[in-house]
Amino acid sequence: MKADAPVTVSTAQPEDFFQLLKPRVMSLVIFTAVTGLVVAGGDLDPISSALAVLCIAVGAGAAGALNMALEGETDALMRRTRGRPVAAGRIPRGDAMTFGIILSVFSVMLLGMTTNWLAGGLLALTIVYYAAFYTLLLKRRTPQNIVIGGAAGAFPPVIGWAAATGQAPWQAWLLFLIIFLWTPPHSWALALYSAGDYAKAGIPMMPVARGAKSTRLQILIYSLIFVPVAIAPAFVGLGGLIYLVVSVLGGLGFLGLAFRLWRSRAGDQPDKAEAVGREAALYDVRAEAKPARNLFAFSILYLMALFAALLVERLPGLGL
Repeated sequence: MKADAPVTVSTAQPEDFFQLLKPRVMSLVIFTAVTGLVVAGGDLDPISSALAVLCIAVGAGAAGALNMALEGETDALMRRTRGRPVAAGRIPRGDAMTFGIILSVFSVMLLGMTTNWLAGGLLALTIVYYAAFYTLLLKRRTPQNIVIGGAAGAFPPVIGWAAATGQAPWQAWLLFLIIFLWTPPHSWALALYSAGDYAKAGIPMMPVARGAKSTRLQILIYSLIFVPVAIAPAFVGLGGLIYLVVSVLGGLGFLGLAFRLWRSRAGDQPDKAEAVGREAALYDVRAEAKPARNLFAFSILYLMALFAALLVERLPGLGL
């Protein structure tokens, strides 16, 4: 008679399941979705609005959980991601997958029933796009992975707009375009000082596939396209004077950092952590890579400032 197989006891804590949701990414998703919802106007009541934001947040978290479930082995090879719950072995891959699927179905169905099915359908598209199209098809096959896959992160303001009005007009897609064009310079700046990680994991990010020099040039080109698009809402009725000032001043800063990065040698040498063989914080880089780190950090602030300006202008008495 065979001995009973040992029972595997999960070491997962509630915090581990929360980390599956990629809370830092989720916070940006919530912020841009709220902006889309508020800017759209519409007659959605406060409870339905809160439920819409909750559903979008949960849907984004579900996509993150599915991504981690599918990427556990790859994440384990990279310093930046090997502490994630699946990669570190704290949550089994199957549990993460089940968790992500349940949250996906819950968020899409609740959003569709409490607002409208255009919003629910867009949320479903976002989850499938990120978890399946980007993670399974694009990430390991092309250095343009983050360019095409970046669409997943650009959907939240459109979903928010659709939840509020039942429509997705061109103004909503302009907000989409801002995030879509922001993603390559933001992500490639990070990749310039994390190229060793991506190479080890077999992911053809632009610095790995085309080299640091080409990546720096492409960051500059995308930045030159992105900044005028980021300013555009001030001239089409979406943004007012506050938005104009924030977008122009921030855009000049963005272009200045992109130009400095283009002229630098960022990415030509391994980053600081690789050089000394230890863990490093996200911003702990060699001196040569600081222009990439600076653009990466500033890009987050600039995007948040753009959407914050749109929100502030909708406050009573501040519409300029």
